[in-house]
Amino acid sequence: MPRRSVIVLVILIALILAALGLRVWLARSPSAAEAFAGLFEAYPAGDRLVLKPAKFKDLPGWGTDALEEAVPVFLRSCRALTSPVGDWQPACEAAAKVPPGDRAAARRFFETNLRPWSVRNQRIPVGLFTGYYEALLQGSLKRHGNFTVPIYARPPELVMVDLGRFRDSLKGQRIAGLTVKGELLPFPDRKAIDEGLLDRRKLEIAWVNDPVSAFFLEVQGSGRIRLEDGKELRVGYAAQNGQPYTAIGRELIARHALNAKDVSLQTIRAWLEAHPDQAREVMERNASYVFFEKTGNAGPFGAQGIPLTAGRSLAVDLTYHALGTPVWLVASAPSPHPGEPDQKLHRLLIAQDTGGAIRGPIRGDVFWGFGPDAEAIAGRMKNRGKMWVLLPRARIPSS
Repeated sequence: MPRRSVIVLVILIALILAALGLRVWLARSPSAAEAFAGLFEAYPAGDRLVLKPAKFKDLPGWGTDALEEAVPVFLRSCRALTSPVGDWQPACEAAAKVPPGDRAAARRFFETNLRPWSVRNQRIPVGLFTGYYEALLQGSLKRHGNFTVPIYARPPELVMVDLGRFRDSLKGQRIAGLTVKGELLPFPDRKAIDEGLLDRRKLEIAWVNDPVSAFFLEVQGSGRIRLEDGKELRVGYAAQNGQPYTAIGRELIARHALNAKDVSLQTIRAWLEAHPDQAREVMERNASYVFFEKTGNAGPFGAQGIPLTAGRSLAVDLTYHALGTPVWLVASAPSPHPGEPDQKLHRLLIAQDTGGAIRGPIRGDVFWGFGPDAEAIAGRMKNRGKMWVLLPRARIPSS
């Protein structure tokens, strides 16, 4: 036999033996099999929601959560509907009868009226979960001294379009722009706004003293501006310019300014503050720009138009999940104290919000509330996890 043929034969035999060995290893280790499959499926050809029927006993940690806290949050979502009809009506009516604070009754309610479905992106059961919070900024109602960074209200010419109203296939997708001679054109990007596009329009709600804090206010979507007299002005999301959202953490990784494993709100903020000569240019890599409105003493409000609940409200991709849907989350969350290990997060949340960075069937953003602990948790939360949606028993999803 020629030498080349011998070499080819040896290689083929080695590959066969390696494949057989790998098959045995994977058969003995389901978790390893899932991880190995993930190497090939980490970036599917396209996101696709797949729901698989499950039982409550399949939900890790089910029964350990304070489910009585989730009932009033779910009820607020029910009341946000103009009329809770169809599949959700029986569940909404039953939730109203659960005695406040009764954990056993809350568990019976969810198990009796809803059915869990595991969420997958094609065949992948794991996704990314992050956190957000209500920010605190220092500001003034007048521009003076260090208060030179505007927080803008929505320009009246900005048109927001919910594409799902026109095509069912576009559900959850939105665009924004301005009309010129009967055409909808893109609204200018962050760079144009930073360069004074909206100057002298009297759109400023307030002036703050830090462009980095103003940028992160947009990322969070809501916040409090502490004025010079000690009073607080609450603002919430009003509109977005329609330009694509770009995570500047990725930009800093590409520049080798930060390591991927170290990226968090805190490390990004620290880098921007330490490099004021480059900060604006980096932030302008994110063309998306958020406009705000005063919310009074209530809020912060989510996309469903109701106040968010710390630790119980979840932002999801509305392309795949409807507002008001209960979601069982199995993930982990950072301790508010750096250096301490992450804590298990086995919790029932309600989908009540969305966001520019929340994209995909298994993608969520947990709202953590207001204050230093909320910021510490939300800013560092970037963990993998699984989710189940709880749907009315009469509903059989089409996916």
